[in-house]
Amino acid sequence: MSEKTLQHRIDGPDDAPVLVLGASLGTTWHMWDRQIPELTRQWRIIRFDLPGHGGSPAHAATSVAELADRLVATLDLLGVERFGYAGCNIGGAIGTQLALTRPHRVTSLALVSSSPRYGTADAWRQRGVVIRTNGLDPIARTAPEHWFTPGFAGAQPAIVEWAVQMVRTTDPGCYIAACEALAAFDVRSSLGRVGVPTLVVVGSEDQVTPTTDARTLVAGIPDAGLALIPGTSHLAPVEQPAAVTELLIRHFSTAWNDKPGPGGPAAIGAAAPKPQIAPPPMPTTAPAAIESGLSRPAEVRGGTYEQGIKIRREVLGNAHVDRVEADTDDFNADFHDFITRYAWGETWTRPGLDRRTRSIITLTALVARGHHEELALHTRAALRNGLTPTEIKEVLLHTAVYCGVPAANSAFAVARKVIQEETTPEA
Repeated sequence: MSEKTLQHRIDGPDDAPVLVLGASLGTTWHMWDRQIPELTRQWRIIRFDLPGHGGSPAHAATSVAELADRLVATLDLLGVERFGYAGCNIGGAIGTQLALTRPHRVTSLALVSSSPRYGTADAWRQRGVVIRTNGLDPIARTAPEHWFTPGFAGAQPAIVEWAVQMVRTTDPGCYIAACEALAAFDVRSSLGRVGVPTLVVVGSEDQVTPTTDARTLVAGIPDAGLALIPGTSHLAPVEQPAAVTELLIRHFSTAWNDKPGPGGPAAIGAAAPKPQIAPPPMPTTAPAAIESGLSRPAEVRGGTYEQGIKIRREVLGNAHVDRVEADTDDFNADFHDFITRYAWGETWTRPGLDRRTRSIITLTALVARGHHEELALHTRAALRNGLTPTEIKEVLLHTAVYCGVPAANSAFAVARKVIQEETTPEA
């Protein structure tokens, strides 16, 4: 299989309109198994696995846009031009990306347990650090409590074990890459450009993509409705298969009947009544980004600053940069602007060394100079950049020879505390 395509499965009549189903992070296409018997009465169903999930080859993709491109390449290979799309979690992100970048190909959209922005970038990158250190087992063990309500998990131990095994058998590198993709995904400002009929489905007990995220989608997408499934958590197609199936059938039957068009799929049977949907809430205004470098407006700083702040956030984390920006005033603005442009926009972006190597050099320099506060910050950055605790330990051992044992001794104390904090899985 090509690195540019995705492993897929096709069910249903060859001559029926196509409906593509996208799975959640850590699951396989089997999460949609309970929907297949009913959906294939009217549609040709194409399901796909994310890279490294199920039996899919481990060709990692680090952005939702890249995943969408690979799906389009797969559909091109199958000769599919127009299709409906339903996705859960990261599968929903892929669907939104397709509606924004390939509006001529998507006829209608269902976003299940989805969001325009999945948590915070820092939280996703922290998860990557935990996986590099501990493997996927801690994530697998806690998956059921995030995916299912306690009542369902207690009554369905076989499904709980199935969920755990799906995560355990995922390729760790591809899982981390998907975390990076979700860390960078944010389409809140673009939702108004989604031009297809959209159904947003959310469980009332979903804590991963809560109802507030669903309402943000509905408020931003011009032709969207909200379906709330009571007593249901994140993996709604598994926990409430009949309810999700009925919602999908009603939405896609109606959407296709309402939007005939040249080259589009034919309508199947009479138009079904629309599901009960909540009225869209009043639009909310997203919080404005805090402007840094108060004495130098963004239009003056130019591309070096913009590239620098992007890399600075990716390496040091949004939380740290937000704290710095909140503490920026007329007195220190030029200094922080200088750091962002010179250190991050001109040095960390140079192509000669990768970020892992730059982290090793930075740790060594900070140990040598005894800058312990910066050492703690850059130990976290090193973990984000892919160094393992064992590799950081070896760096510090090496500094004991060339920078002195007292300096290395202090550095071990600082780094040990940070590593314990950063690599301890959530309870």
